[in-house]
Amino acid sequence: MRVLAKTETAVAGGTLMERLADSLRKAIAAGQFPPGSKLPSESQLTETYGVSRTVVREAIAALRADRLVEARQGAGVFVLEAAAALSPAPLLLQNVDHERVSSMIELLELRTAVEVEAAGLAALRRSPAQEEVIIERHYAVRACLDAARPTSEADFGLHLAIAEATNNPRFREFLAMIGKTVIPRAALRAGEPETDQAAYINLILDEHHAIVAAISSGDEEGARAAMRRHLRGSQTRYRALLREQRRHI
Repeated sequence: MRVLAKTETAVAGGTLMERLADSLRKAIAAGQFPPGSKLPSESQLTETYGVSRTVVREAIAALRADRLVEARQGAGVFVLEAAAALSPAPLLLQNVDHERVSSMIELLELRTAVEVEAAGLAALRRSPAQEEVIIERHYAVRACLDAARPTSEADFGLHLAIAEATNNPRFREFLAMIGKTVIPRAALRAGEPETDQAAYINLILDEHHAIVAAISSGDEEGARAAMRRHLRGSQTRYRALLREQRRHI
């Protein structure tokens, strides 16, 4: 197995995770890890691929969301049968048009209902390792901004880390099903001056900081309130865009 380069910056943390997850997916598809077999331990994957434990945990979480593996407490992570991994996606959220602002508002309302509770549960249930991942993902968004790189992937990574910290896999599966395209970036900021776009991202960072700080402090209600403000703010921004679009029709 190929060792992944460790020279990438924090901004590329999500890329390392995706590369490791893809490598493991290919190994499973090739039969290197047949159904029912146990994946190498976290420490073995860390050494083999030359990545941090945080990257390994996130990659395994991604495979769990894809229903390729399952974690068995005290035993390890095991590859699922192909039938389980390839079962049809639920009917929920099919036929969503990501080009329509109204569809994005619908998804944001649904996300608000789920992620507000996820933030509260994360404040109560997060492990030290999960808290570390949340903080790292928060600063990865800042690193993207400082490097003038797109922030959507890092932003979505933060929300996934919070969902993972609920220690209820259904929250992460729900977000993974929606996908990172629901992060309100391109549709909202297209055509705006760079200074306005930077101001917008800084606003998002402030909202993220409030969520992360509340989770880190174990403030259940504070985390819920901060997540609610963040996602309702996104709804407000999308509705403003929808009104603007209708005005020019």
